[in-house]
Amino acid sequence: MFSGSMVAIVTPMQADGTLDRDSLNKLIEWHIDSGTDAIVAVGTTGESATLTVEEHCGVIRQVVAQVNGRIPVIAGTGANSTSEAIELSQSAKEVGVDGVLLVTPYYNKPTQEGLFLHYKAIAEAVDIPQILYNVPSRTACDLLPETVGRLAGIPNIVGIKEATGDVSRVAQIKALCGDKIELYTGDDANTVDFIIAGGQGAISVTANVAPAAMHSMCAAAMKGDEQTARAIDKDLALLHERLFVEANPMPVKWALAEMGLIPTGLRLPMTNLSEKYHQPVREALNAAGVLN
Repeated sequence: MFSGSMVAIVTPMQADGTLDRDSLNKLIEWHIDSGTDAIVAVGTTGESATLTVEEHCGVIRQVVAQVNGRIPVIAGTGANSTSEAIELSQSAKEVGVDGVLLVTPYYNKPTQEGLFLHYKAIAEAVDIPQILYNVPSRTACDLLPETVGRLAGIPNIVGIKEATGDVSRVAQIKALCGDKIELYTGDDANTVDFIIAGGQGAISVTANVAPAAMHSMCAAAMKGDEQTARAIDKDLALLHERLFVEANPMPVKWALAEMGLIPTGLRLPMTNLSEKYHQPVREALNAAGVLN
């Protein structure tokens, strides 16, 4: 249903933290022109944790309107409260998204049974394609392959974003789910390996600054052209690493501002990228050929 390079798009903000809707529209047009295969709005990279519910729903509405059906739009609607995730997912459905991305409940550390019941409840409440999102490094919660296997029997659960960094999860989940679940990596650095192992693409931070290259790399890997994919990936390797020298999205928003695409704004407790990392990130942008 979804495949290729799917950008986990930033939410542009002015220096005072107010949303910059004009810059968001310009970013969307740039991504469409660059071949980005889908836009994931208001995920971790989109600073979902610091947006109000009204802003969260408003950004999703704006992305859907600007994209206007040209590529799929997936909305980040996960929460550590099942009822809140249902509310956000229903709102996203009403404005016309193509699917929702649901991070595992963070902080409250549910059991595997709790995770199963959480996702089952959302899927039954909101009839829209749903992608599970497993990122234990941020949530202190690991959605195990066996639980994914149980969830794969629910028709509108269509995929999982696996951000454990463990490519072997592809084979484990495929063995349990067959073709019922599509797999997308959440770790840019393992994208080629992940797709070659049987995944369908990446939900990417790197695509924010190198959308054309990420699209070409994913397309080559999905065609089985591993040599081309790895050649492109070589130029992106520093970006994969250095866009995470501090917590996402601080480095990627600094990079986009350095490229002249957005203002510098973030919201506390996120802060602007530390000065000592400016040159390393600039070097990565130059290596990828995206800094004028």
